[in-house]
Amino acid sequence: MNIIKEAIKHKTAIPILLISLTIILSVSMNSCTRKDKPNVKQDSTVKSEEIPNDDMVQLFYKGQLCHWVRCIFQDIKGDLWFGTNHYGVIRYNGDTLEYFTEKSGFAGSRVNEIIEDKKGNVWFATSEGLTKYDGRSFTNYSMKDGLVNDEVWSVIIDRNYIFWIGTSEGISRFDGAEFTTFPIPKVSVKDTTSMISYNRVSHILEDKNGNLWFGTDGFGIRKYDGKTFTNYTKLNGLCDNNIAEMMEDKEGNIWIGTMHGGVSRYDGKTFTNFTRNGEISGEEVYGFHEEKNGNIWFAAENTGVYRFNGSSFTIFNAKDGLETNGIQAIYEDKEGRFWLGGWKGLFRFDGKNFFPVTKNGPWL
Repeated sequence: MNIIKEAIKHKTAIPILLISLTIILSVSMNSCTRKDKPNVKQDSTVKSEEIPNDDMVQLFYKGQLCHWVRCIFQDIKGDLWFGTNHYGVIRYNGDTLEYFTEKSGFAGSRVNEIIEDKKGNVWFATSEGLTKYDGRSFTNYSMKDGLVNDEVWSVIIDRNYIFWIGTSEGISRFDGAEFTTFPIPKVSVKDTTSMISYNRVSHILEDKNGNLWFGTDGFGIRKYDGKTFTNYTKLNGLCDNNIAEMMEDKEGNIWIGTMHGGVSRYDGKTFTNFTRNGEISGEEVYGFHEEKNGNIWFAAENTGVYRFNGSSFTIFNAKDGLETNGIQAIYEDKEGRFWLGGWKGLFRFDGKNFFPVTKNGPWL
């Protein structure tokens, strides 16, 4: 039962049997000839502790950072943080890889989101609550401190410096001193099927106008303008009521990834459903990212990674060297390095090729 429960938390549609078969097959595939890697320097100066090995899931590739990267973030100092599915969080500071787990004082094994406040504290939405890192030590907040639920899926800091925390049992607000529960009125939907919980808030977004968008687990999206709620469900044109992730682009469009319906884009008036229209494939979508040039990236489970240039989509997958069909995070750092995280670990994209990142890099 623990294996089944953990598989649900992976945010993936890949069955447990397929994962087990992949582990076996990957052992034999490692001996096969691989495509030449791009001309990127390997960083031999990187020092790393051993990957924690106290979990049921084996590593898929020798040297990989972990078997599953869920989120990626770069803090104001330039340190890169990689949230994992079972090993807490990994930090790369330009020289050293560090694993922060429960042994280090870190609260949860699974990290769903990473943000930073104006003081330089880094915050983590984890499977065991909300965690703050001040550069020296971790402070963990849980239901004992007033959090509505310990399983945290999303966290943002709004323009008024209020934390909004999405959990499996609703939303908590945090002003830096006290947690308060923020109730969201339920909207009536037909044939509700939740992935984790009927009360789960899977993702939170603040748009450029200060509106808060709450993605739910089976009840669509609730937009809050500070006074009233607006509902967006399949009845309004949304492609699916199970929300995985959202992003606002530079034009003010809201991109919506779902668990069963693919991708919707909302321009303030109407929804465009790219999956339902047949322009892309894949039903489970995460990892939205907008490049400086305006290209929109996202990943579709069991399909690949898409890039949208404003008029057409380009898909990248195994044929381009992307050795996974389960990307969940796409991130471009301050140095212009393009990172992808998901099932099978961490990957890079140099503009032409995709390649895995092991403990020894390439980091530069």
